[in-house]
Amino acid sequence: MRFTESTLPGVFRMEVNQFRDVRGSFFESFRVDAFEEATGVPFVPRQINYSVSRRNTLRGIHSVALPPGQAKFVSCVRGALRDFAVDLRVGSPTFGQYESNLLEAGSGRCVYLPEGVGHGFLALQDDSSICYVLSTTFVPGTQINVDPLDPELAIPWGFEEPPLMSDADLSAMSLADALAGDVLARWDDVRPREPVSRR
Repeated sequence: MRFTESTLPGVFRMEVNQFRDVRGSFFESFRVDAFEEATGVPFVPRQINYSVSRRNTLRGIHSVALPPGQAKFVSCVRGALRDFAVDLRVGSPTFGQYESNLLEAGSGRCVYLPEGVGHGFLALQDDSSICYVLSTTFVPGTQINVDPLDPELAIPWGFEEPPLMSDADLSAMSLADALAGDVLARWDDVRPREPVSRR
């Protein structure tokens, strides 16, 4: 596995080595020891979720309040997704900025988002499925939804027609409202540690 830290501190993209033969292919999609060695971040999976989306479905921007907070690994297990990490950590040097990755089934590419970083994606194909490996279990009332179409964020989703969105995402608060409501994680509470090594 190869780990690359993005422009957002603590957000990592992981690429895998695939082994192919006449039967197909094999790859390790995640190894705790390799991840922790490369990033210096401990990670214990507590819950795994999947969502399946029609083409042009937009989900996000979602985060979880502290406590409990939530780090996540996201990967595409079917179809293709335009995936975004958005820095919602108040006081972060990259607050309000985003990082985009194309996640495609079979590529093995995965993105790690630490606590306080928001997440969203646009499904590029019908029946696209994303897998979330989460560091905490679901706690009702702790979800934070930020408007994915907020002009202040100006995320380049790339849709050509109005996307399919949930009522919760359509009514999500703006970044300014999230700041005013004091619901976002603070940088000093979730600042990533210096990675031990790079792979």
